[in-house]
Amino acid sequence: MRNIWKDGIMGVVTGDALGCPVQFESRQEVAAHPVTGMRGYGTFNLPAGSWTDDSSLTLALAESIGRLGKIDPCDIGDNFVKWLDHGEFTPFGYAYDIGGATMSSVLRYKRSHDPKTCGGRTEWDNGNGSLMRILPACLYCVEKDLDDSEAYSLIHAVGSLTHAHIRSNIACGLTFAMAKSILKGSGPLTKRLQNGLDCGFKHYEAALSDQESVLLYNRLRDLEAFARLPASEIKSTGYVVDTLEAAVWSLITTESFKDALLRAVNLGHDTDTVGAVCGGLEGLFYGYDSIPEEWLKVIQRREWIEGICDIRLS
Repeated sequence: MRNIWKDGIMGVVTGDALGCPVQFESRQEVAAHPVTGMRGYGTFNLPAGSWTDDSSLTLALAESIGRLGKIDPCDIGDNFVKWLDHGEFTPFGYAYDIGGATMSSVLRYKRSHDPKTCGGRTEWDNGNGSLMRILPACLYCVEKDLDDSEAYSLIHAVGSLTHAHIRSNIACGLTFAMAKSILKGSGPLTKRLQNGLDCGFKHYEAALSDQESVLLYNRLRDLEAFARLPASEIKSTGYVVDTLEAAVWSLITTESFKDALLRAVNLGHDTDTVGAVCGGLEGLFYGYDSIPEEWLKVIQRREWIEGICDIRLS
């Protein structure tokens, strides 16, 4: 029986680990020694298969959902504090590669224990720190078959633990819409992604009076046209809009798990997060068995991660 949690979460971790050694390198720098498989050291001087905060916070969220059988923002926030303070949910017992907005939000939560006020809400709080870890919340909403209004509300609440600006919420919501369409739809990947995005845009057009942030995602309204754009027109920075675009573009311009992740990571810049977002969605489509075994076998703490993925909701 298929385990969608394993498909998606192992996709996130694999993409994160593939991008980790070249994180922050420019596209030109990566092109000088392109990523062709798992390798070690590089940016953080870590062995092959090492993963970063993207996977740590994804796993912290998944562990909470699996243990409680529900989404509890306070429990998730507590897990984030365990990660930051004690190195839980990490490959080597300490947290590293921590984004500024995420750090500030977790510290605010630690002081207030209020999940509704800890996330950053300014224009400058639109990095990709909520998008990179949102997949387990998306899977929960799909598996529980929640109606869209409840699902989007939960997705926003989980994302807002660190990034509470509506622009970041939208990226997380569109990811939920794509994940749902991948899992419940049929046909080629691009068709499923397009159907999901259509539903996501329809939701936000009805739910939001101010469409300014929605318009920033307009290039994703027509994936056929978006796929024709050259790599030079795709940004792969830590800005949430850029990250979502880069991940989707990598998915719709390739035809396998391996090729999509390699394309995503070789875009350079925020390679671990573009890889993580891309890997999570493509894991849901292609499945766990599509991940190259030579990549999986070096993933740090692989068995422990796969144990967290054994989630059974009542």
